[in-house]
Amino acid sequence: MVEKEEVYKSRVKYKGVFSFNDFYNFCYSWFADEEGYLLIEEKYVEKMSGDSKLVEIEWVANKKITDYFKFQIKIKFRITDMVKAEIVDSKGNKVATNKGAIDMAVKGLLLRDYEGKFESTATRKFIRGVYEKWVITARVDEMQTKLIKACEEYITQAKGFLDLEGKK
Repeated sequence: MVEKEEVYKSRVKYKGVFSFNDFYNFCYSWFADEEGYLLIEEKYVEKMSGDSKLVEIEWVANKKITDYFKFQIKIKFRITDMVKAEIVDSKGNKVATNKGAIDMAVKGLLLRDYEGKFESTATRKFIRGVYEKWVITARVDEMQTKLIKACEEYITQAKGFLDLEGKK
């Protein structure tokens, strides 16, 4: 059985002006194109309520690091009170965009023995315990640190994007 360990959990909240399509594409391409994750959209729901829209999105991003370790990052977006808006950019042009509140939750999971190679017998499970506790302790710590950095980098990029979008 895959050993999953949650090593990172954070939440970002933003309220203001942003382009939903640009933000969605930016976040998706950061995982899929820039970082090489296999990104799966598990949920996408839009609900209208008068003029405003509620959008809920759930992604799972997986990246094989070694034959033993795999990173899994789960992202949940909840966008509330999203309405169409129009702003004037720095050149004086009117730009159609969106306005609303974004609540984004990010969870980083370190998957060990994700192919279940050590799960076939009780002896192999015992060897796995010894292997992790005595042989690769430093390697596990290194993988946890790398996963935390990846999650923090994504959050930094997303915040940066929203900050720049809000200042157009």
